Amino acid sequence: MAFVQFSGVSLAFGDRDILKNINLRLAAGTRACLTGANGCGKSTLIKIISGGMSADSGDRAVQKGTRISYLPQSGIVHRGSSLRGEAEAAFGFVHNLLERLEETGKLLEKSKDGDSSTQSLIEEHHNLQEQIENSGYYRRESAISSVLSGLGFSSGDINRDTGEFSGGWQMRIALAKVLLEKPDILLLDEPTNYLDIEARSWLEKWLETFSGGYLLVSHDRYFLDVCVNEVYELFQGNLKRYAGNYSAYEKTRKTELSSLVKRYEEQQEEITKTEALIRRFRYKANKAAFAQELIKRLEKIERIEIPESLKKINISFPPPPHSGNIALTLEGIGKCYGEHRVLSGIDLCLSAGERLVVAGPNGAGKSTLLRIIAGEDKNFEGAVKYGSGISAGYFSQTSAEEQADAANFTHAENTQILEFMEAGAPIHLIPKLRDMLGAFLFRGDDVYKSVSVLSGGERSRLALLKMLLKPLNLLILDEPTNHLDLTSKDILLDALANFGGTIIFVSHDRSFMEALSTKTLELTGGNEARARLFYGNYAYYLDRINSEKAENGAPKAPRAEKAANGEVTSAEKRAADKQRQTVVRRLERREAELLKTLEELEKTKTALETELSLPEVYSDGQRAKSVKIKLDECTAAIEAKTAEWEEAASALTR
Repeated sequence: MAFVQFSGVSLAFGDRDILKNINLRLAAGTRACLTGANGCGKSTLIKIISGGMSADSGDRAVQKGTRISYLPQSGIVHRGSSLRGEAEAAFGFVHNLLERLEETGKLLEKSKDGDSSTQSLIEEHHNLQEQIENSGYYRRESAISSVLSGLGFSSGDINRDTGEFSGGWQMRIALAKVLLEKPDILLLDEPTNYLDIEARSWLEKWLETFSGGYLLVSHDRYFLDVCVNEVYELFQGNLKRYAGNYSAYEKTRKTELSSLVKRYEEQQEEITKTEALIRRFRYKANKAAFAQELIKRLEKIERIEIPESLKKINISFPPPPHSGNIALTLEGIGKCYGEHRVLSGIDLCLSAGERLVVAGPNGAGKSTLLRIIAGEDKNFEGAVKYGSGISAGYFSQTSAEEQADAANFTHAENTQILEFMEAGAPIHLIPKLRDMLGAFLFRGDDVYKSVSVLSGGERSRLALLKMLLKPLNLLILDEPTNHLDLTSKDILLDALANFGGTIIFVSHDRSFMEALSTKTLELTGGNEARARLFYGNYAYYLDRINSEKAENGAPKAPRAEKAANGEVTSAEKRAADKQRQTVVRRLERREAELLKTLEELEKTKTALETELSLPEVYSDGQRAKSVKIKLDECTAAIEAKTAEWEEAASALTR
């Protein structure tokens, strides 16, 4: 069986231990991910596993013939060949096998029966044939077409020069190549960074059928949950294995480290008090010796560290300004690029406080619609009407340069990050800026870096935070979780969930989409571009789509059907939309009331059961009978209210 194994692997950068005595074994069938705080050494460990980097000490053993393919986070650029040619290069290792097969065949022709080498040549020839067959070389055209299509490339891309593709698509080409190689061990460092949700879903299915083993690093919780059955955590240079998917690891790890977190908090409190005493006494002559003693004591403290995911960082944005009940109305929105139609006849009425996720395949016009709503694109059909008192903010997935302009970075090139954010932040949020910057991955001394040295991803994160510090009541967010790790995504999600305004967003992170959205707008794009509004979150939308496919083999028509005498008018669509919203709100209120009643009845039932179990009650026949009657009545009431709640919940999902 193919495998790669490490024992006692250690690595240090200067006086910092990155890896300490690491033991790890990856083999066919491994379904694992590697996790840990940013900068803990995950990418370094993967490079060592791939053979692209050496450790200071330890042993690395690789089964003979084991092929390992490695996809780094970024930095791969292809040029000088077509997309097809680059994909074909993934089968380069087979050419060596073919040459060896031909040489072995010639030696067999010259060998004679009875020669001692003949049997070994026959076995080698057979093994080579088997390897070539298993590589998929003779079916490579079909494999190339399937992988490129699954990763979002069109048939028109196949003969394009790879140098024409942007950075994100360059990484998709690199991913396609490592998948086509069909290695024994696959190492993927952030493979979903440049993939939309359709490509991510395709990759999930591909990995499900992959016969080799793999180790992933990813910031997409849903992707990890469906793809792995074991988690390796790199923490303070040590590697530990946890069985189960990523969510199971998080649950286990939090329980396991509860005492550590408590000791960490106690130590932080002690350090804070000691530092306060030092500041108080260090410049007083009669207390100088005492202050020096405190400083020495502080230096000797062995600092407790906990994973970033366990540090409680709660951030909140400025309260949204008051607005009317209607946040946004779209009337007949359409958009064409030449003869290519992207959007057509979109009507929408969005109430204040709702969270709308815009879904649809790549190229369906999601980002285009957000640009139109934000006022960035003026060349479109129809009308966009903001409600009374609406103040909107827009964050897009455009280039780092555009994000820099939006955040006025060009006027702050020599300014430190913390100073830059303080200059534009509301006064009451200035004390919280360090935590906010930490939540967006600017931790420790990073806040003193100059804006001029920030990468595109860092500028994008800073631009998002800067926008969120403004008092807005309509957020238009295009891929807000790009460049964020899992912890930062959770912090942002909590803050947005507690935000009192309206949110319209596009994302490729399924967990984020399901948790934040309350409504889903589906765009189909193409010449028959249309939109459908679903009165539920992204998970509800997926359930509806899957049900439609199961029942009809194709999606149903939009809710607004054609009238007998022609098309439904925009006004009629909006009236129907408003009526449905009224019904939904009434059902939601009814459901909440029933849940509250059920909660009170359950408390009453528990109290009655407790009372009935008391010796002074069950020993008194009359009193016990009275309590039992009340208990039966309460149970019957719970059953009745449960039936009512189920009916209301069912109506909400229709």
